[in-house]
Amino acid sequence: VQLQASGGGLVQAGGSLRLSCVASGRSFSASTMGWFRQAPGKEREIVAGINWSGGRTLYLDSVKGRFTVSRDNAKNTVYLQMDSLKPEDTAVYYCAASRDYFSAIYDKPNEYEYWGQGTQVTVSS
Repeated sequence: VQLQASGGGLVQAGGSLRLSCVASGRSFSASTMGWFRQAPGKEREIVAGINWSGGRTLYLDSVKGRFTVSRDNAKNTVYLQMDSLKPEDTAVYYCAASRDYFSAIYDKPNEYEYWGQGTQVTVSS
């Protein structure tokens, strides 16, 4: 079972990036998926979560209106569109999948079973 995150990079403030997370080894179409981030010296925090159907989402307050999470279950892929990026968005971004099926959207890292390797997002001022 593997989650592969990609799409990070260096962007100027106000710019956009789209992260992708492809799952392999099993289907995650029934799992809640989350995007977390961790900046140096800080705890890992949830940025966005999406339920199994894509019908419900959750966002960190500071990214509401700027980030959009979506998923394509046929491709076993979840996305995070990040617009109007700010320097404070700089962090390593991780995708994660829940162990449970058809569950609520969890906001704690320990509620997710599977993790991708992380992709660096750096926003310059």
